[in-house]
Amino acid sequence: MSQVQGEWVPEAEPLIATFADNFSRFAEEGAALAVVRGDQVLVSAWAGTRDKARKKAWCEDTRVNIFSAGKPLAAAVIMSLVERDIIDLDRPVSAYWPEFSGKGKEWVTVRQVLAHRSGMSAFHPKLKDPVIFDSASVKSLLEYDEPWWTPDSAQGYSPFLYGWILAELARQATGSAFSDLFDRYWAQPLSLNACFGVPEPQQEELADVGPLKKPLGDAGSASPGANSAALGQLMKADPRGVVNRAFTNPMTLMSSTNTPEWRSACIPAANCHASALDLARFYGALAAGGKSAAISPETLAAFTGARQAEPDKVLGVPLRFGLGFMGSQPVDDCLFGSLEGYGHPGAGGSVGFADPKSGLGFAYVTARLGQSLLIDARAQRLIAELAALAP
Repeated sequence: MSQVQGEWVPEAEPLIATFADNFSRFAEEGAALAVVRGDQVLVSAWAGTRDKARKKAWCEDTRVNIFSAGKPLAAAVIMSLVERDIIDLDRPVSAYWPEFSGKGKEWVTVRQVLAHRSGMSAFHPKLKDPVIFDSASVKSLLEYDEPWWTPDSAQGYSPFLYGWILAELARQATGSAFSDLFDRYWAQPLSLNACFGVPEPQQEELADVGPLKKPLGDAGSASPGANSAALGQLMKADPRGVVNRAFTNPMTLMSSTNTPEWRSACIPAANCHASALDLARFYGALAAGGKSAAISPETLAAFTGARQAEPDKVLGVPLRFGLGFMGSQPVDDCLFGSLEGYGHPGAGGSVGFADPKSGLGFAYVTARLGQSLLIDARAQRLIAELAALAP
């Protein structure tokens, strides 16, 4: 077992033991775990190393790329703008960003983008790798492209375009950069060090991500078809289709995550860098009602209330989405604490969620990336131990 460092309440001992066991059972090399209720940190634990050479120790404030687990933090910026009547969920995106029109996008609403119902799940043209690091080029591509299906006619997860659309929408509506808005409305009020675009002098402090060298297997029940092999089959079945384009256009989206270019860029759907404590504090604030971030119960409910599950045209499994948040289902790989929970997994294994039933904000972040489509076995085992922390 790896030596676990940090602080935790006595009731969390079984959770900490499971976290330590993940290192020996699954060849985990560096990870962190945090649980928050309101303003109280119940668990802040970490272990292992954060660099490829395995020489630099993981620390409490170590940030790592959490991939899609950062999507709700991007949605939270829009939540703050909706709260302040700067953005209306049911107005077209083009009402704020006039160039985002034409080719069937005229009536794509803010709500549809947040709920993965806009049809804007991937770029159609084959792109060259550097384009994703040039915000002006990404903006032009979004304005030029078209939905893959009639907006709001189906749900289709948007791995990357989702974040770029929201970031430019926020900039158009306010005149401020997306990262500045996140800092103003969320990072500063909640004392988060999470960010979208890490300044170069701070990049040496980040954890390097890499593949997990040991297969995870299944820890419990899983959503039908919810594994990377099934997704790979969908990609191979239609090399020019939406699923393939969503994850591999360009290949930089899957191969550049430790580079200075990736870390410096603002790619809100996929390159948020955060510590476990950052992510748990974010969800702890939501589980407590959102008041610490100046969010009303009505706005919070509008974003976190999830639709009924329906087949997703990109991920190929039934999913429940609110506005930027994924809702719980009664299967272990999509259960965010209780059936009232909501959150989001990230590629490789990181996950965060709020559980209003227990009042907990939970986060697990890792540098060793598994292949599960939703919540992987390491996090499932940790979530199963949270009952001891319920009030």
